[in-house]
Amino acid sequence: APSRTKHPRMTALFLIVLVDLIGFGIIIPLLPFYAEHFGATPFQVGLVMAAYSMAQLIAAPLWGRLSDRIGRRPVLLGTLAGMTIGSAALAFVDSLFVLFVVRIATGFMAGNISTAFAYVSDVTTPATRARGMGIVGAAFGVGFVAGPAIGGILAGADPLAADFRTPALAAAGLSLLAMTLAAVRLPESMTPEARAAARAAKIRPFAAWRDMMGRPRLRRLVGLMFGATFVFAGMEATFAMWSERQFGWGPEPKGYLFAMIGILSAAIQGGLIGRLAHRFGEGRLIPIGAALLALGLGAIPLASSPILLVPAMLLAGAGFSLMSPSLNSLISLEAAETERGAVMGLSRSAATLGRVLGPAWGGAVFGMIGKDAPYAFGAALMLALVLFAHRAL
Repeated sequence: APSRTKHPRMTALFLIVLVDLIGFGIIIPLLPFYAEHFGATPFQVGLVMAAYSMAQLIAAPLWGRLSDRIGRRPVLLGTLAGMTIGSAALAFVDSLFVLFVVRIATGFMAGNISTAFAYVSDVTTPATRARGMGIVGAAFGVGFVAGPAIGGILAGADPLAADFRTPALAAAGLSLLAMTLAAVRLPESMTPEARAAARAAKIRPFAAWRDMMGRPRLRRLVGLMFGATFVFAGMEATFAMWSERQFGWGPEPKGYLFAMIGILSAAIQGGLIGRLAHRFGEGRLIPIGAALLALGLGAIPLASSPILLVPAMLLAGAGFSLMSPSLNSLISLEAAETERGAVMGLSRSAATLGRVLGPAWGGAVFGMIGKDAPYAFGAALMLALVLFAHRAL
């Protein structure tokens, strides 16, 4: 069986996920302008943004289950190759229809994040699982801070004369680098016996998902993952509109604030979460994180100045950063060795669904009720999840 020291493997996995997510983040600032370049309506722009996440939602359990059967390494290598091709193809898109097709195909490949989390489950012990999940989460934080900044610089400041090709090719190059790192530095994490057992089980993906959702504890954990992501994504999607109406902010101050949240998230998930989980246990960190997220969201509408807004946003970011790796750790512990990929795929699908539905819900209540509504309702939902987590875990 593989050694459980694993530090070189976790370092390699961190770098692979980081490089790949920076490449993904590079594309984010471009897509609305790129879609409008082909005559997209605002609704179609939203569909282009959602198409990637919807494909990722469908793919995550499929890649996870396949990785249980053939191993994590070949799935990671194959999907990183697919992301390289998809990002390169984005540089040569010539119509809105082709843009949709490319984003759906690339999103399907990006479902490989479930395999990365399954890899963490393979190479950590229950005592070190939260720290391992936090390391991958830290790569998310850093990637989402650095990627959009790089993409904005490469595309240029003028939306009417934006350079779409250079950022797309840069993203392809980063995915290629991540694939090379995986090929050179990332050994297989599953034992041959575990892969053989997963193949012998012959469980169909949809039957496996039904079985997993029939487990009460796993169902509760996945529900908590969806709820936290749903609320946080709703905040992210509406904050630009809220801050413009509250303080007259444009993109720049919002970018600085979200960069601060990303850095805080990386610090918590990359370093602090392991020590906190060791001291308190993941089951206690989840309601604490939910309470901090509720406090932060509830304080946003009360912020009458940017000085008061910063701590509210940081509280919300800290709460989500405590919840996410703790939930991933506990979810992974519900999985047998032969189904870790499928279970982590289910978890990623729940998080992705939250990122699809959360912004839609946030935008709807923002428009119909008022600018403070997403935060007030989000805080109330998180307080309900605090009580639910206390009883469920």
